[in-house]
Amino acid sequence: MYARSTTITAAPTSIDAGIAQLRDEVMPTLMEMDGCIGLSMMVDRESGRCIATSAWQSEEAMRATDEALRPIRDQLAETMGGGSPDVQEWEIAVLHRDHRSAAGACIRATWVKADPADMDRAIDVYKLALLPRLEDLAGFCSASLLVDRASGRSVSSVTYDSREAMAETREAAASMRSSTAKDAGAEVLDVCEFELAIAHLRVPELT
Repeated sequence: MYARSTTITAAPTSIDAGIAQLRDEVMPTLMEMDGCIGLSMMVDRESGRCIATSAWQSEEAMRATDEALRPIRDQLAETMGGGSPDVQEWEIAVLHRDHRSAAGACIRATWVKADPADMDRAIDVYKLALLPRLEDLAGFCSASLLVDRASGRSVSSVTYDSREAMAETREAAASMRSSTAKDAGAEVLDVCEFELAIAHLRVPELT
């Protein structure tokens, strides 16, 4: 399974318009494309950072849609008052759900970088060492790990039932992040918390 993420730095006042456009116009178009298995969007209303992620059954299906989706991405960025969208492609290495998200769910995303030669080791550390600890956190909903094997970059997204649940896990999550990065030989690049605005993913369990 593969994913394409599109990051837009939006004008905070235009975020709701972007969410509506993605939900009402972009998502129906996407879901008719061969190999598309869902779409999500997470937003940080304070910074304007918004990330829409589409999921695909294969790398070939994802790549085949790039040209068709480019003007759609540009139009979304224009609606949201942002500059050129930043697009990245990933392999979905891990996806685990305790339960599906509901209204009010939030996400903590962590971007890391490791030696590309150590990517399999990093994935194993995530699956075997981090994921069981995440599951024990109150309010845990789901977790995913997207990787770019060529660059060694990856992003972990952990979904919680509410902003309150996410806030209560900050200290524990920071401790886990530090120890897991050390075990995986990885460098933490960025951490950001988001509102889960759209959750329409049909990606099967991958652990």
